[in-house]
Amino acid sequence: MNFLENILGHLRQSSDRPVLQEVHADGVLAATGGELLSQIQTARSFLRQAGLKKGDRCVLLASNSIRWAAMNLAIIAEGSIVVPLYSRQSPDELAAMMKDSDPIMICCGDVSLRTNIIRSWPEAPACHIFKEIFSTAVPLEVSVDPPLPLADNDPVAIIYTSGTSGEPKGVILKVANLNHMLHCTTARLNLLMGRRKAPEKVFHYAPFCFAASWILLLSCLSRPSLLSLSTDLANIANELRHAAPDYFLNVPVMLERMRAKIEEQLAVRGGPVFWMFRAAQREWMRRAEGGTSRTGEFSLALARMTVFRAIRKRLGPNLKALVCGSAPLPPETQQFFLMLGLPVLQVYGLTETTAICTMDTPGSIRPGWVGTAIEGIEMKLGERDEILIRGPNVFPGYWNRPEATCEAIRDGWFHSGDQGEVSA
Repeated sequence: MNFLENILGHLRQSSDRPVLQEVHADGVLAATGGELLSQIQTARSFLRQAGLKKGDRCVLLASNSIRWAAMNLAIIAEGSIVVPLYSRQSPDELAAMMKDSDPIMICCGDVSLRTNIIRSWPEAPACHIFKEIFSTAVPLEVSVDPPLPLADNDPVAIIYTSGTSGEPKGVILKVANLNHMLHCTTARLNLLMGRRKAPEKVFHYAPFCFAASWILLLSCLSRPSLLSLSTDLANIANELRHAAPDYFLNVPVMLERMRAKIEEQLAVRGGPVFWMFRAAQREWMRRAEGGTSRTGEFSLALARMTVFRAIRKRLGPNLKALVCGSAPLPPETQQFFLMLGLPVLQVYGLTETTAICTMDTPGSIRPGWVGTAIEGIEMKLGERDEILIRGPNVFPGYWNRPEATCEAIRDGWFHSGDQGEVSA
């Protein structure tokens, strides 16, 4: 059973349970597994009538939503290649990537996106908006067509990345990449969640067109979970309180902002609470350096029962961990959240490695490091400490760029362009 068959099977098992929800200022829009399957079937019917065939490229240009998830799975289920793009990128940059991928059609979230694309690329193929695609809903009781057969080497996505060169390149990801990666993410998430029987709650705010976000979406849809989607970053604090997640994926800048906001609010409040926080923080850093004091131990214990508990409650009463990737996280920020009782699980990976190479294991976190390699892959340091990766997570090549592919993959190893260090 491949990753897509597994996801569709899980949605059938969750036909009456919410699996996705959009968090809006005036409430939530939720979809059960059955409702998502219905939307997938609706999108597949539209794609077929529009002439999409196996192996064709189809651009997906929209902000995160339930319909985005349905459209993504519908394209793959038809044996086509999804090309997810960032809806806030400039129309000219989007047009350049679309021309490179040579899609049969473009699926846009709304009219304004379609208008901007056609203005930048008058010769663009047919652009369909979600309102058209999902205008005729398939009844829930109608059976969903099985996905078209997919071989391990069949491409399922082209995700554009600038990498180290700054020039966007289309990273091809194939069925085998996704099969392996979702097996690995399931194993690591099981370690985090333990033997919990109830569906886990997950919050997400980063665009699905980025590899790590895309993998998170597919991972959540393949396991018992409720994924809450942010719709307004300016309202993220309220969205988090409503979603009450067990964990969520972050970029370092977001955790930096969260830390700064917490410290700013405590400083403004002042008084005994602020001084207790500062005393506990000093003791925590003293411990990190191998020291301690009786007074400091008391301050830390008191803060854990009062200030830290209150901070965690505001961030989310169910929050067990934060996941962070895309760039190095300053060790002091990772220490800050550890002090609060919220471990930050760092992830290292690239689009070319299906988003993940390493991930922290709960209970074995070392600030400043990014955990151990996921199952089944090899990593080593090459010349000038360049990180080299080999395994089933490594992409087969760049779209339309054979020379860049040969440069990136040499002697069976992917050359990341990143420098690293291996701990003993």
